[in-house]
Amino acid sequence: MPSSELQRINAFLSAFARRQAGHVVDVPGGFAVYDDAFAHSRANNQVVIDADVDPEALPAIAEEALGHLPHRLISVLDHATGSACAERLTRAGYTHSAYLVMLHTGPVPTGRPADEVDLDALRAPLARRWRDLLPDVDNEVIRHLVDRREARRDGADIVRFIGARTEGGEVASWADLYMDPASGVAQIEDLITSQDHLRCGYADAVLATALRSAVDEHCGTRFLTADAADWPHRWYERRGFSVIGHTHCFERG
Repeated sequence: MPSSELQRINAFLSAFARRQAGHVVDVPGGFAVYDDAFAHSRANNQVVIDADVDPEALPAIAEEALGHLPHRLISVLDHATGSACAERLTRAGYTHSAYLVMLHTGPVPTGRPADEVDLDALRAPLARRWRDLLPDVDNEVIRHLVDRREARRDGADIVRFIGARTEGGEVASWADLYMDPASGVAQIEDLITSQDHLRCGYADAVLATALRSAVDEHCGTRFLTADAADWPHRWYERRGFSVIGHTHCFERG
């Protein structure tokens, strides 16, 4: 059985996806979210599975929900369900990625502070980051990937963008912070540092500020998700995060 912490986190992730969506349609085992304003953003147009589902039926469920789009994205929040669906979705042409759910269990750091920033301050560094990752896409795709952060403001009761600036005022590292004080859950999402400012302590400042902000809002469950196949999860472990579960992502197109 999932731990109570993991159950609260999965409920938070499910609620966040619903709340930020422009439109929601229930499907067997979960729901589909859509946002025509950010049609190029897979995260804003996907199927989320948050209950039991028949793995054999899932490709058809996704096809019916997402068939009008050039991509397919299925997020499965429960580890056992995601594992059970992996073989069937792989046969259907999906790539499978596993993500670690990491709970902050260490002391809250007291490093140098970062600040809350607005989306305008993040547009230029975000656009550069996405352009580096996706050099072949057009400007409209980049704009959707940057501007979709505005929709995230609806995902939780409190949403803040945290940024650490250089002496010249440039935002060098940033992250989203989503908080629901009523349930005591806070998520840190998309912690990124500009390529020119790596290994300068900016990410530590952002993380420390986000964690302190969550504590100030009485969020005892502080978590993030990290790609199981990439190195950042080890960086988070050194800063007091522990793996308590997994989610699964399946993509095609």
